[in-house]
Amino acid sequence: MISLLKLKYMARSQNSFIKKQKEKKKQMKKKEKEERRKERKENNAKGGDLSDMMAYLDEDGNIVSAPPEKDESEEDKK
Repeated sequence: MISLLKLKYMARSQNSFIKKQKEKKKQMKKKEKEERRKERKENNAKGGDLSDMMAYLDEDGNIVSAPPEKDESEEDKK
């Protein structure tokens, strides 16, 4: 009879230990997820300046990030 009581008590304490471990694990995952979300938010390049998104073509048809420089001769032709 005593051994049955001990087993029942041990099973209860083991269950509560497992529950606590699961809760700790859940809290840890939640914290890590929040940190990842915060990091993504800080490193977000979406919605940057329009000038960063612009691309230009040079005289040879290559894509460049800087706008072409205007020469005096080009302005005279117009």
